[in-house]
Amino acid sequence: MAMPSHPKIYHICHVDRLASIVGSGGLLSDAALQQQALPGTVIGMNHIKQRRLQELTLTSHPGLHVGACVPFYFCPRSVMLYLIYVRSQELSFRGGQEQIVHLEADLRATVAWANAQGRRWAFTLSNAGAYYFEDRANLAQLGEIKWDAVQAASWRQCKEGKQAEFLLENSFPWHLIERIGVQSRLVYPQVTNILPAQGHRPAVEVLPDWYY
Repeated sequence: MAMPSHPKIYHICHVDRLASIVGSGGLLSDAALQQQALPGTVIGMNHIKQRRLQELTLTSHPGLHVGACVPFYFCPRSVMLYLIYVRSQELSFRGGQEQIVHLEADLRATVAWANAQGRRWAFTLSNAGAYYFEDRANLAQLGEIKWDAVQAASWRQCKEGKQAEFLLENSFPWHLIERIGVQSRLVYPQVTNILPAQGHRPAVEVLPDWYY
């Protein structure tokens, strides 16, 4: 499958994290979150978070830990969302996917902003929480991502490629979030009520195809 001309990137979080994200002016890396006690449900695997914080660094930016970056996938309906959906025993959060929201941004707009701000970024060809992965910091190399795996609905045979990530150092500004996807009409009003009355309000859409 061909690489999209305008790739989008996706971050998932519990809906109860959204207010603190808006209040902080955007998403914070796990390293930055360690310095603050922000409210909301943590949905990731703690042992993987610790590995990303303490052990895993980027080849493209020596010394920059994965956990010092805000992570995004290149697709909705990620492998991580599946683990949440099946209430995996590996997760401390076992509330299912109903309260999970997708935050969508444009890859090229994000990179342009990051370059203008002198903020480091990279993308990986597989899961950046694994002990081995390859990373790149050149958009000319985007074709190295296995886009057929990224966009696959059935990914058991291409799991690693499906988990390619985009990483932005330290934080991700709220104004770059273009759209918020929710699973149902039950969550939709929760999200719209959280969004600021003034300032940036991304479009909110009920997108069940983004879920399991």
